[in-house]
Amino acid sequence: MKHISEIKHAFDQFLLGKTEHLPHASEISYLLKNIHQESPEDFRGMLGRIPQDVRGEVLLELPEKLKEDAIEHYSSDELAEAVEGLDSDDAAELIEDIVDIDENKSEAVYEQLDEEDREDIDKIRSYEDDQAGAWMQTELFEATLDETVRIAIARLKHLKEEGELENVHQLYIVNDEHRLVATVALEDMILMDFEQTFRAQLTTKAFRSVKATDDIDEVATIFEQYDVAVLPVVDHESRLVGRITSDDIYDVIEERATEQIYNLAGVNDEVEQEEGIKGVFKNRASWLFVNLLTAILASAVIGLFDATIAAYVPLAILMPIVASMGGNAGTQTLTVMVRQMALGDIEFGNAKSALYKEIAVALLNGLLFALIMGLIAWAWFQLPLLGIVIGMAMIINLFIAGFFGASIPLLLKRLNIDPAVGSTVLLTTATDVFGFFSFLGLAKVILL
Repeated sequence: MKHISEIKHAFDQFLLGKTEHLPHASEISYLLKNIHQESPEDFRGMLGRIPQDVRGEVLLELPEKLKEDAIEHYSSDELAEAVEGLDSDDAAELIEDIVDIDENKSEAVYEQLDEEDREDIDKIRSYEDDQAGAWMQTELFEATLDETVRIAIARLKHLKEEGELENVHQLYIVNDEHRLVATVALEDMILMDFEQTFRAQLTTKAFRSVKATDDIDEVATIFEQYDVAVLPVVDHESRLVGRITSDDIYDVIEERATEQIYNLAGVNDEVEQEEGIKGVFKNRASWLFVNLLTAILASAVIGLFDATIAAYVPLAILMPIVASMGGNAGTQTLTVMVRQMALGDIEFGNAKSALYKEIAVALLNGLLFALIMGLIAWAWFQLPLLGIVIGMAMIINLFIAGFFGASIPLLLKRLNIDPAVGSTVLLTTATDVFGFFSFLGLAKVILL
């Protein structure tokens, strides 16, 4: 870690414009995080020096805990100015953050916004978090059918000069009822006759749009499949209400991937990022308690064969191998299934083929490692029958790992439960219980 004076010097260089490029909000946020680690007092002192035109963006880039400190530090006037400098989607997000931290301050900030900003924020906040409308921005470049291209371009120039539009990719053509009838890429618009109306030059051409109530994960899939940079958002009557840009979709994909990884590990992503040590401890401990119960169940299975283990001590030496191979094989299958389900590659319609594939792979691995471990056990303990026992147990346990690793997420999905949540605990229980039962059960039958 750099010394605090070095970090503060780098921060000053950014603010004074003495770097090779203009300071970006993410870079300022990164420096602020480093300053906070060294000195929370210096962090609060630096907040007042952030340029007003990037203050809102910096707030959105900060981790949740630091964002809370910053929002508490700024006055409602300063926060209102920060909100007004953001695009509508980011403004709505920052307002939500302020509401979560201090409702009274959020009301004061909201009251200071102009009417147009309040309407845009209210429109976005009226949708659920998982709906496309909650991720859209209302700043649009649109034109009517009877508007000439020259007038539209002049209006675009004015909007850009005023800083009211950024990342413009398309012009949206609407009719008198404000229903979306066409989209025109800017590169196509400059090839049109500037003196004619859009109505006179538009050709019938299919275009994609999404409804404000569509699931944002489905919208992300459209961006991925068709490689688009922006999509118009319409209401239930096909009236244009906003647009979703690819940078918002990147955030969606990152959030979903992070949530999935945390869930597979049995932890809550929001708790891990936002809570202190006590909150993280409680969340992790709850899942570890569930895991403890499943471990006791596996131990109870082992206890059923205590006499067998006492008679053949090598069984105790080989048991961890059976459990480890089953657990790792199951985790491979589980990870592939959960990820492909999240990407939409596996649906209930093709789930059977995916299940067969994973079972087939598990059996092939079972046969391979049964042969390897059978020979190792035979050579290690000079007991041919022990090699047969662990070989058969390896086949059974890897089959169990493949079957449950593929079927558990499908079952949870059928029950409308996130397939990533709890899958690991259920899988570990299945592979440990069946693995130990098959290994020790076969040993009891064959060796005693």
